Amino acid sequence: MKDQTDRTDPTARTDGTDRTDRVDLLYSETESDLRAAVRALVADRAAPAELPGRVEDGGGVPALWKALAADMGTAGLLVPEGFGGQGASHREAAVVLEELGRAVTPVPYLTSAVVATETLLAAADGDATTGAAHLLGDLAAGRKVAVLAVPLSAGPDHVPAGSGTVTGVADAVHADVLLVVRPDGLYAVDAADAQVTPQTPLDLTRPLATVSTETGGTRLADAAGARGAVCRGLLAGAGLLASEQLGVAEWCLEETVRYTRERHQFNRPVGSFQALKHRMAQLWLEVVGARAAARNAADALATASPEAPLAVAVAQAYCSRVAVHAAEECVQLHGGIGMTWEHPAHLYLKRAKADQIALGSAGRHKEELARLVDLPGPPVST
Repeated sequence: MKDQTDRTDPTARTDGTDRTDRVDLLYSETESDLRAAVRALVADRAAPAELPGRVEDGGGVPALWKALAADMGTAGLLVPEGFGGQGASHREAAVVLEELGRAVTPVPYLTSAVVATETLLAAADGDATTGAAHLLGDLAAGRKVAVLAVPLSAGPDHVPAGSGTVTGVADAVHADVLLVVRPDGLYAVDAADAQVTPQTPLDLTRPLATVSTETGGTRLADAAGARGAVCRGLLAGAGLLASEQLGVAEWCLEETVRYTRERHQFNRPVGSFQALKHRMAQLWLEVVGARAAARNAADALATASPEAPLAVAVAQAYCSRVAVHAAEECVQLHGGIGMTWEHPAHLYLKRAKADQIALGSAGRHKEELARLVDLPGPPVST
């Protein structure tokens, strides 16, 4: 899985000096092959047309996760080969998330294979003998699912509070291990030793829960190390969430174009009406811009560029809005069928709206963007 261009080892570049002057936003042959494999798997195991029924019965997640994470090896893309992973990069992980976003696939890839994995990589600090490194091996092999016990809304600037109870933790119900932040550091706690109480989420394909863990677990990092590790995990998660949002927007646009070509009124396809053409053309332009922003964020993370926080802030500030707009247009331009439970359009809208506040809202990322470029916004009146 390792890209032959060797821009894939996340531990090889820590200062951004190897990042080329020209950012590569194109998909490599390796990435295209990976996309085809993931798309085929998702189409076979979790096609969008079957999604409403799958959400209702809640079945199929373990088998789908095994096929994706263990059999295909995508869970270890961000894990170096020395830790038992694929030694790929954020670019490849972004391709996986783009395809999972296209089908709003209900698997814990973002939370486990990205956020938790990046957090553990920071905690391990290159030492393959640590507890974090051993856990990374289990995650890379698909044997375990780990979830960072912070609210889904926590952005890259999140300061861990160290509270024993955390609400709104995404995918905690699927976790085997919880990464818990306490005042004295970061701990790995078996999910069986924690109290995980499911909550009712807007997005039924990404479950939320309240997690309570007072004591116990294996310490992975001290207090200072825990804060840095969590920030690294959330930054990577926010950057690659843009690729998931891109996938949501792409499916919504393609499905809307397909439907408006087939749906007829007054003996004409409704897609031939000038007003609808304008709306879909505008949406296409937004999706193209979102693709550039998402790819730039993934490339910046993959090359450990010093501009990665800037690229992530831009991607999140833009892609979250595009995903919501695309999903809204999908629901509306499908007419009556778009408002039914049987059509998956509503699930894409719910995923887009939930992602809009996940890992930092667009407003928070705009504030971070203004800070990074030293262009503060207008003062807020009290």
